[in-house]
Amino acid sequence: MKGIKFRLIVMNFLQFAVWGAYLTCMGNYLGKAGMGDEIEWFYIIQGLVSIFMPTLLGIVGDKWIQPQRLLGFCHLITAACMICLFYLGLQAANASTPTVPVYPNKVLFITIYTIGAAFYMPTLALSNTAAFTILKDNGMDTVKAFPPIRVFGTIGFIISMWFVNCAFLKDGQFGFTFGENSEKFQYTYYQFLVSGILGIFLFLYSFTLPQCKIIKKEATSLADSLGLSAFKLFKVKKMALFFIFAMLLGMALQVTNTYATPFLTHFKSIESLSGTFAANNATMLVSISQVSEALCILLIPFFLRRYGIKVVMLMAMVAWVLRFGFFGVGSPDMPGVLLFILSCIVYGVAFDFFNVSGAMFVDKECDSNVKASAQGLFMLMTNGLGGSIGIFIAGKIVKNYCNWTADGFLVGDWKTTWLIFAVYALVVAILFAILFKYKHQPEKETKA
Repeated sequence: MKGIKFRLIVMNFLQFAVWGAYLTCMGNYLGKAGMGDEIEWFYIIQGLVSIFMPTLLGIVGDKWIQPQRLLGFCHLITAACMICLFYLGLQAANASTPTVPVYPNKVLFITIYTIGAAFYMPTLALSNTAAFTILKDNGMDTVKAFPPIRVFGTIGFIISMWFVNCAFLKDGQFGFTFGENSEKFQYTYYQFLVSGILGIFLFLYSFTLPQCKIIKKEATSLADSLGLSAFKLFKVKKMALFFIFAMLLGMALQVTNTYATPFLTHFKSIESLSGTFAANNATMLVSISQVSEALCILLIPFFLRRYGIKVVMLMAMVAWVLRFGFFGVGSPDMPGVLLFILSCIVYGVAFDFFNVSGAMFVDKECDSNVKASAQGLFMLMTNGLGGSIGIFIAGKIVKNYCNWTADGFLVGDWKTTWLIFAVYALVVAILFAILFKYKHQPEKETKA
């Protein structure tokens, strides 16, 4: 039994380490590679492919290919794409001169990235499917066994972030540093190489996992297969409001993933702040958010039982106000850097109290025949529509107040930018408090 858990821990560790290598620091490289104005599209693409690819590959996993093997093949394709991005960056760097920089082909770069994202995003669900199936096949309770396994996914994400934050390769010499170094992986195309190598490891490792036998299921309609039947939940006022606010709050989910590291790194362009730890270790500072996320998951059952879904969701919305607000008024030197740290700490509440408690609310309120579809709808409204629309609008706001320099720094009126995002989250919180009616029943919550 312990061997099975350990093998699933390794799978989850690699699953999220692949993503952590580039997700939060990709903007630093794109700015230096002449693609700063397209940053938001890299994150919009993730949201768009999340709308349909997980469902399509989920059908393949249900009918033809065992999920652990499909997981491996998806990671192989993603890894190939990441290595291609590394090669494009390397090729452009080698062609550059100190006076004439050469940038990767934008269209080709974005196309390859899109293919990689299209095959990575479904693995988030496939890895869960494989883990649940293997645990059940070995007679284990998934409710008790899975959370400790899943936590190692977040740990993998964090360690991967720390690695690219500190690792550098200069003049053929590999090393680690917390100091100022323009060759650190968080600023270069080497972050994609790290992701690609980890993806290959997971591809190979997936074929060592126990088999997840395909169980022949009853035929269902195309609408049911695609999860469209869940849209009938919009006929229920309470659920319609919940999904609408899920989309509105989902618009905030990827904003800091997109712009936190370019924001923190831009302080390197200010002489008096260029040597600060926060300016030179943006990826590591942002990783505090993931540490907080892992810890806050443990608090959700207590707060749900005691206060109910409405209060917990309001806590998440207020946390988003603080997340953006602290970025707006903080600075990389003392004592302002403490506000940056607080921003990362409250992220755990902002993300988990919304995503995890929201998923639990959907599971409790929906009939068993639409639970899976309803969860898919929740993800579509938050990470799909909400995330994509949010990043598109955020990109317009950032471009209005900030601009990329020739050195690859995104400079401008960041204070106003972050405070606009904070005000938006505050308005959503106030509207949610007024419009969403839900009576907390402690006994019902405890049973759930």
